[in-house]
Amino acid sequence: MTYYVYILSNNYNTTLYVGVTNDLVRRVYEHKNHIDKSSFTAKYHVEKLVYYEVYSEPKPAIAREKQLKGKSRSFKNRIIEENNPQWIDLYPSIL
Repeated sequence: MTYYVYILSNNYNTTLYVGVTNDLVRRVYEHKNHIDKSSFTAKYHVEKLVYYEVYSEPKPAIAREKQLKGKSRSFKNRIIEENNPQWIDLYPSIL
């Protein structure tokens, strides 16, 4: 099975969300469609996939998610910009 650590942003790139999943397409779809109306991502319109990493095992993916959540905003910005300098929504590319 494949696991993903991902970062979402809002349209203004001012708010970030870090998550982990075993189905990136489904999970981003859920964020984009505000399946959980009371969630952080729904409240702040954080639905643009700007970064993701792929793992073959769940433990390293979960560890990386926790690591990223503990990192500074500037660190997260740096890894996003190294891979996606325009902060485009990567969701269409994973469909």
